[in-house]
Amino acid sequence: MQGESAEPSSGSASPSDLRPLTIARVSKPSGPASDFDVQAHREALVALIRAIEALVLGHGSDAPQGPLSAAFLQPILRLHPRAGCGFFSRSEIIAGYRALLAEEPFQLGERRFVAYLQMRPVRSQSGVTPITVLTKPFPCPGRCVFCPNDVRMPKSYLSIEPGCQRAEANGFDPYLQTYQRLSAFHAIGHATDKAELIVLGGTFSFYPEPYQIWFIKRCFDALNDFGAGLDRRSEADLQRLSLSGVTTRLHGRELGVGYNKVVGKWLQDHAGSDLLRDFEHADFAELAAAQRQNETSRTRNVGLVLETRPDHVDAAEVLRLRRLGCTKVQLGLQSLSDEILAKNQRGHDVAASRRAMHLLRQAGFKLLVHFMPNLLGATPESDVQDFARMFQDAAFRPDELKVYPCSLVESAELMRHYEDGSWHPYTDDELLSVLTQVLLLTPRYCRLSRMVRDISSEDIVAGNRRSNFREVAKDAVRANAGQVEEIRAREIRETHFAGNDAALRTTGYQTSVGDERFIEFVTPEDRLLGLCRLALPSEPAEPGAMPELAGTALLREVHVYGASLALGQKHDVKPQHTGLGRRLVEEAARIASAAGYADLAVISAIGTRDYYRKLGFTDGELYQHLALAG
Repeated sequence: MQGESAEPSSGSASPSDLRPLTIARVSKPSGPASDFDVQAHREALVALIRAIEALVLGHGSDAPQGPLSAAFLQPILRLHPRAGCGFFSRSEIIAGYRALLAEEPFQLGERRFVAYLQMRPVRSQSGVTPITVLTKPFPCPGRCVFCPNDVRMPKSYLSIEPGCQRAEANGFDPYLQTYQRLSAFHAIGHATDKAELIVLGGTFSFYPEPYQIWFIKRCFDALNDFGAGLDRRSEADLQRLSLSGVTTRLHGRELGVGYNKVVGKWLQDHAGSDLLRDFEHADFAELAAAQRQNETSRTRNVGLVLETRPDHVDAAEVLRLRRLGCTKVQLGLQSLSDEILAKNQRGHDVAASRRAMHLLRQAGFKLLVHFMPNLLGATPESDVQDFARMFQDAAFRPDELKVYPCSLVESAELMRHYEDGSWHPYTDDELLSVLTQVLLLTPRYCRLSRMVRDISSEDIVAGNRRSNFREVAKDAVRANAGQVEEIRAREIRETHFAGNDAALRTTGYQTSVGDERFIEFVTPEDRLLGLCRLALPSEPAEPGAMPELAGTALLREVHVYGASLALGQKHDVKPQHTGLGRRLVEEAARIASAAGYADLAVISAIGTRDYYRKLGFTDGELYQHLALAG
């Protein structure tokens, strides 16, 4: 499947070019301000912090409500420079405030002060803090012609993209990756109490089960340790498996499945090594212990996202995903045309996609689908028709979408088709036409999480190089008086609202499982405050499905938007922690009861179990349940 984001590095290789694979030692990673000596700059920092407080407090009721703009902050920074090396960064000011708070009579309080200095606030404006980690390089069951061959990365990912670089620098160690991202978010002023864990790496289902369990367990270990103020990175700072000694890319035209050959051979050669025998292995009992600890951690997992292919989803895989704690699945459909899938050597057909969607929806997972315009054999017209089927056909209708127009990188087999003229990239006008239709055709119950893959323009041989094409498409829709209803365009983000302005709205639609209710709180301007997804199955689950869900209604998601707040923190004009989540659950329970269900099951994340217990849910084996009044 196509990855979250990726970028290639230069050069290609033939088998004779490959150097021996090596095992690299990973140095301990650090956050943005971890090497900053606060005491060496104490006097300047205290003066700077008090100047910021005085300026904010001097504005009274007109004080800024969010992070200070550069125009607001720069004059103060110039008055209080960092000795010998320019100005203090925001992360250094935050680090200084936290280090000196116990000794200095600061006025604003940590949460308020840090909110003013927060960097990249958009990162947590959907209500949670996203922590993205990558699995190690591993053979892939697919042979997609559009997929790059970078053996330093999991299949379909490229080594120059920042997230991939972080993963490689950490030896793809899940503990180190998770802890580093938490530290980085904390350093730039984001709440880290509610973390959504996003695991990338192509077909997660194709990795060995012990590795899957170990990887997720170590992510939970990092969440738990970070929440407890413990830093065990030095214990994880061991020799890790690394393919950094290999030429970074393999040319698809020369090697075909060269990625699998090289990575598979390396893993086979080291299958009996102490490294693989002593690491990367855990069982479900060990994972369950880490999950129980996370239920009350200060840094809780409120969502676990895993990605896979439709042809690797069956009843056993659905059960395994749920036991891992997964709540959302990224599924690489790419196209709803058997002809296009076959031309691109995708390795599965549309029937497999239907089957996977049905099994996952039956188990209550949130479904994030990948769709790729401009594949080999497609046209702008066929892509629009294909995308329209995504919501016309009840077998699909995903909760979220990532739309990745195909871009050509040199190491992909698609290069051959580009050179012989059988594939060409869409022009800007053609791509704009497709993406504007994507925006218009996406219903209000679906979130367009991404519309362009984040690949460095210098590494694209042919295809779109503009990273802001989403905004270009939105402007085009507005220019033609169109209306965009998808979730991301309507999220409240930092916009303030009055609690009594929230209106309840319900949208119903059919899926292959039964009736679906999309319940949302919106402002009078239709800005989205919070949502929940309720499934009302119309027929008994098929054999092999979760017996725990027999006869139940399913609460598949509850999400309150707005900037992420710390656990227990309240805010008068921000949606989180104002009771909207509880009211959404109550409405879902009312609808399910009226439809004749006696039980409402929720596919809760590990870190939200305690929240649902407070709402009256009791623990089942893999879900939590609320008995409904007759």
